[in-house]
Amino acid sequence: MRKNSRLPNFQNLGIHLRTLLIVNLLAIMAAILLSKELREFLPLLAQLSALVQPIILLSMLSLYVLYPIIAKLKYTQGIMAILLLELIITYLIFTLMRYYFVSDSPAEIVRPCLLTAIVTGIVLYYFYLQERAYSPAIAEARLQALQARIRPHFLFNSINAVLSLIRSQPKRAEKALEDMADLFRVLMAENRDLVPLAQELALCHQYLDLEKLRLEDRLKITWKIEDMPSDAMIPPLILQPLLENAVYHGVEPMPDGGEIIVGIYTKQKELHIIISNPYTPQNNHHSGNKMALKNIKERLKLHFDLESSLKTSINNNRYEVHISIPEKA
Repeated sequence: MRKNSRLPNFQNLGIHLRTLLIVNLLAIMAAILLSKELREFLPLLAQLSALVQPIILLSMLSLYVLYPIIAKLKYTQGIMAILLLELIITYLIFTLMRYYFVSDSPAEIVRPCLLTAIVTGIVLYYFYLQERAYSPAIAEARLQALQARIRPHFLFNSINAVLSLIRSQPKRAEKALEDMADLFRVLMAENRDLVPLAQELALCHQYLDLEKLRLEDRLKITWKIEDMPSDAMIPPLILQPLLENAVYHGVEPMPDGGEIIVGIYTKQKELHIIISNPYTPQNNHHSGNKMALKNIKERLKLHFDLESSLKTSINNNRYEVHISIPEKA
């Protein structure tokens, strides 16, 4: 889990791909600006790449290894540590490759170090702007949890279900009120950090217990979680809204109810979460589910970048949501 959310996660594949793209684009731009004629462009680009590629590859490897240490630093300290590391790597690579250059003067070392500092600043500033752009998804997640995920109909139906139990089954009614309190307490909290999968599942069980008060035998749940890693870290409130949509758009419209299947397993160092529910075109499930899916995609991207995915499909009259995230998180 990231200690300092403002620093890029250098153990993330998406971060490295973007870094490679940005640095190489800057190298291409530099070759274009320095070329007096078109025929000079490719030789100059090859010369720049001979210096740039070893630096960027060694930098990514070093940052991957050192990220657990860098992540513990304050933001300014982390930036300075990254900049110092880049300058050291540039100096070492340039010293080893000095025979490619005409001059051996100190100025020839100062120039690439200065360019490295500028490029490093550009890359870090890009990731800073990216983090600022996606951060509103965290605040939006909390707002949607209050306005959309726990819909008013769920609150009113749950209260009515509890009222019907107070006289006949007071213990069950008390347990239901405790579940409601726990559920809303989590939804109103600041949900910024990753949470253990077991904690998220406990919340889902509380939610489904409340739905069973009114749907009773119409709501069937099948859990396929035998190989589930309980300590895996996931963003909070990504399962509950999907289950609510499965109940609201899949089970509730069916006269005889239906079955929701939840499967969680690991494969090739990835955590897979699959939720499926009954589907009929007249339920218009996809349009009703769009808000929750959009928000979950944004939060997955914020936490895991390109290493996560969310896919939906419709097969054999069932609507399926498949989430995959890196298990190392």
